[in-house]
Amino acid sequence: MRKNIAITASAGVLFLGMVAQAQADGHVYAGFPVTVKGYTGDATTSVSYSGQVARHLLHNGLKKMVSKGGSAGADAIMPYFKGSEGLAILDPASSDKFPVKQSVIDEVSGGKNLNGKTDKRVVAGWPGQMSGIEVLEFMIGKAGQSDGGFDASTGYNYTQLVSKYAMGAVFYNQACDNYLDEKMRPDVKPNDKPYKEGAAYTGKEHSWDEAFGYWGAAAHTLELTAKDSYDVAKKKNLDAADYNKDGMVDLKTEMTYAHAYYAASFDKGGKTDYLNTITKAFLDGRQTIADAKGEKLGFNGKNAIKKQVGIICSNWEKVIAEAVFKYAGSVYKDMVALKDLMDAGDNTDKAFATYAKHWGEAKGFALALQSGPDDLGKIADKINSLLGYGPWLMNSSQVIDIDASGNYVKDEQDMQSYMLHMLKLQQLMVDSFSITARSNDQLASMSNLVSKLGSSDSAEND
Repeated sequence: MRKNIAITASAGVLFLGMVAQAQADGHVYAGFPVTVKGYTGDATTSVSYSGQVARHLLHNGLKKMVSKGGSAGADAIMPYFKGSEGLAILDPASSDKFPVKQSVIDEVSGGKNLNGKTDKRVVAGWPGQMSGIEVLEFMIGKAGQSDGGFDASTGYNYTQLVSKYAMGAVFYNQACDNYLDEKMRPDVKPNDKPYKEGAAYTGKEHSWDEAFGYWGAAAHTLELTAKDSYDVAKKKNLDAADYNKDGMVDLKTEMTYAHAYYAASFDKGGKTDYLNTITKAFLDGRQTIADAKGEKLGFNGKNAIKKQVGIICSNWEKVIAEAVFKYAGSVYKDMVALKDLMDAGDNTDKAFATYAKHWGEAKGFALALQSGPDDLGKIADKINSLLGYGPWLMNSSQVIDIDASGNYVKDEQDMQSYMLHMLKLQQLMVDSFSITARSNDQLASMSNLVSKLGSSDSAEND
């Protein structure tokens, strides 16, 4: 079992502000003072992460466009991956019940993209030995030829695959394998120099802010319950979102995105506290950097930052592992329902589409889990073995490769064996990441299914 860094709580009084009004509150990620030596500009705070919010909006738009499939085409989808001027904010779209302040991504931050920030390592869990960028471009190309982002012949729901993997390959990877890793080293983006010439923030201040931006939590998250944050992400609670009470949601600071939303979705069940734990660690770490007053971090400061990074990234990893667990359980339940329909001779089209959606979520999150700073080694090998490159299909086949022309290659796959794979995947998430929310827990079904198959060893995807 991999050991996770223990969660600890620490209190700190933060000098914060929202918009132009400074507050000493401790619960809002805003208003940290300018500490750059010799700064002569007009900024009154050093906090800045609008570029990361723009990438959340690109991701949300990418998901929306992929869901259009062939009716949009890859050429229309790709700008939300590669970036383009004047792109409309597709989600969250403004409404009477949930009005948002911005309508174009450039209003949040211009010139941003996802492809330039995507994990460049080879993705072992997808056929073709492609990098993360190449995998997403390949998926987008296939989605542009699909029916509403879904290819029934392979079981690939590209809407889910692209979205869930992109969140890991961009947001999780950039935060925990870049800004909280390389850029926290003493000789990289030092705290006694501005991040860039003329900037109102030091190298460490901005690097930390950028990681927070990728996390996706609203600045005032610690003022909310997990249910509140969940409802904000779902665009169902304007009062909770609108922290400055101007009657609209500022997408830069008041919205909940990506993995922060999933953390809230687990936490509202009462068994976990991922959202507050991670967000508080970001606030505590930012205070440590502010307390250095524009000087290099000392021994205690470096250790404090290292501690908060451990809390953030170990719990962020757990959030993604919880999602893999949840959707592996959904896939198992969907397969039980499919088998019942098949045995009764009923139509399976709708049930298969639901199953494929959940498989896309499980697979996308499984790929995302492997996008972090640590090489998961044998754990990753097992994840990829159990899920395979594609879901079990109605003709008892499964995608096993991509040929030189970019076409999928299939081979045989047994239904009940694959159902067991999903239960083994759930067990692997528990054993390897010590998750506790465990939504859609189906592990009680394992012993019965193993006995039906005769041996669990016969059900491997080697």
